[in-house]
Amino acid sequence: MNKIALITTPFGFDSTADAVIAGVDLTGQRAIVTGGSSGIGIETARALASAGAEVTLAVRNLDAGHEVAKAISASTKNPHVHVGHLELGNQHSVQAFTAAWRGPLHILVNNAGIMALPELERSPEGWEMQFATNFMGHFALTLGLHAAMVAAQGARIVSLSSSGSLFAPMLFGDPHFRFIPYTPFVAYGQSKTACALLAVEATRRWAREGIYANALNPGAIATNLQKHTGGLKTPPERRKTIQQGAATSVLLAASPLLQGIGGRYFEDCNEARMVDERPADFSGVASYALDPGNAEQLWELATTLLA
Repeated sequence: MNKIALITTPFGFDSTADAVIAGVDLTGQRAIVTGGSSGIGIETARALASAGAEVTLAVRNLDAGHEVAKAISASTKNPHVHVGHLELGNQHSVQAFTAAWRGPLHILVNNAGIMALPELERSPEGWEMQFATNFMGHFALTLGLHAAMVAAQGARIVSLSSSGSLFAPMLFGDPHFRFIPYTPFVAYGQSKTACALLAVEATRRWAREGIYANALNPGAIATNLQKHTGGLKTPPERRKTIQQGAATSVLLAASPLLQGIGGRYFEDCNEARMVDERPADFSGVASYALDPGNAEQLWELATTLLA
């Protein structure tokens, strides 16, 4: 179904972030990890710091962020772990974060997210909150850091999607559920489809500037993300540890195996197959989540919303 051969690596479902980063030297590189004070964000940041990167945790809770930064610095012997305030659901916060950034940026991990809000909530702009946080916040962050990534002369964007993207395409006619009845997982699915499409269009627009973006499904990991769903429902044999869950993010952020690769979707440390209907095991990526036309339309929609 894919016209281009799928990328495979020596890593897989059981691989950990440490295994993926082994032998990689990120000295002199600067990274941002959104949501870096919880879940797989902590492990992603720790792995990048362990390879010598200067890492900034972009977080809502500064106290928690400073505690995590201190722990990462202690465990990796890397003193260059910083904390910045970022509330993705608030565009003023995103603007403040990007305005304060100085110097180049080599790695942007758009990791933070919320899932399956039980009731329809809206951002200050009136956007559905999962779309506002998971996608629009990261879209504005990515745009605001574009010049810093150009200055890096070779940058990577890692966009965390989810198997939840298999629940819904982009609802271009009504992305904020003003007419469509709100359903928690349809809204979540749309937001995670949008995250995948961000990687497609960012690569198309910016590859000539040395910026490549890829999306991923980290897998089923028990974190605070499931606080509205009663916990993780995935069968035990398909669950991952935090260390395994961060592996694909770290692969896309740092591995030389992905040099010059963009616009693709990965799971279990390998490129995912494209599917035209949702599999029983929720593997693969929906064709609509990688469609170039959808990606361009979404970018134009998001740009208009930010205007």
